[in-house]
Amino acid sequence: MDVLLTDARIVAPAGVIDGGWLRASGGRIAGLGPGEPGADAADAVQLARRWVVPGFVDLHVHGGGGSSMLSADPDEIAAAAAFHASHGTTRTLASLVSASLDETLAGLAAVRDAARASGAGSGTIVGSHLEGPFINPARAGAHDRRHLRDPDPSTFDRMLEAADGTLRVITLAPELPGGLDLVRRAVDAGVVVALGHSEAGRDVAAAAFDAGATLVTHLFNAMPPIDHRAPGLATTALLRADASCELINDGVHLHDDTSRLAFAAVGPERIALVTDAIPATGLGDGRHRLGPAEIEIRDGVARLAGSTTLAGSTLTMDAAFRRAAMDLGLGAAAASTAASATASRVLGIDEDVGALVAGLAADLVVLDDELRVEAVMIGGEWTRSGRLFDR
Repeated sequence: MDVLLTDARIVAPAGVIDGGWLRASGGRIAGLGPGEPGADAADAVQLARRWVVPGFVDLHVHGGGGSSMLSADPDEIAAAAAFHASHGTTRTLASLVSASLDETLAGLAAVRDAARASGAGSGTIVGSHLEGPFINPARAGAHDRRHLRDPDPSTFDRMLEAADGTLRVITLAPELPGGLDLVRRAVDAGVVVALGHSEAGRDVAAAAFDAGATLVTHLFNAMPPIDHRAPGLATTALLRADASCELINDGVHLHDDTSRLAFAAVGPERIALVTDAIPATGLGDGRHRLGPAEIEIRDGVARLAGSTTLAGSTLTMDAAFRRAAMDLGLGAAAASTAASATASRVLGIDEDVGALVAGLAADLVVLDDELRVEAVMIGGEWTRSGRLFDR
């Protein structure tokens, strides 16, 4: 499919091209620039200054639309990704909450199959993210403590085997026995190590980054708060130039000023906006499940039933992007970096996605003046489009 978009506000790496054009052909961005594209502009879709941003890349999503990433059914995993694709997420990392080893192995195999089956025109799954079971019970959050365990190389190897090359990220607590050894083992296996659900102090956190960890799972959440006399994981991560940080920008997990502080400290190039979305995202208030746990959603906020413990979110990436650009005051360009480019770099797929650059995949989102999704393109094909964009 060949598509030409004109009169758009295009968020490119060098800045916003106001009144620009973009051409997609053969699933790739064929070109973009300011002004008019040339003689074939008569075939263009006129966007009347709508925004065009890179497709969002979500490093941390447990499900959506009633479908779970912790499923033995690849079709259910694909359905969860499709739900988020309708909100602009063009590349999804399927996050598996802590569960029994058998459930985890089956889930990794299902994500593997879903990732290999996904492609242009659908929510593209780039692999799996294990959020546990090697996390600290003291910072378990909504994870079922019965399924947590100390880092174990033989168990990790079984997980690698089940994923068969599609395990991309693992969250672990480096202070646990064997934690630093597993950081090194995972990095050697080509898996991104994220530190999180952790009580790690400064020295252990620094040792884990020195051992190859490069990411922090939902910064500030499920870890000790910043202490001016006892710096821990959050402070250490913000001071490390080699560390990137997930941020759940829903106004619930973090106060907006805390999110602003993180962006001010490290810039959008080291912040990856994530949803941490649960399977019930999009279903409204009520009782639902997250893995083995019962969840209650009230006013859009998910908590473990009968408690005040947050249990993921009901966030979608378009809302996270919009809140960053408008509520946090970052503007569309910086918010786009945090919603797309940072995660792409963390995953090592930035030579293919994450920016509007000629030669990269034609993954993009068209937004109105209020930064609400009007159309989504994945691999050059519209997955959500109004009549204006149908070709």
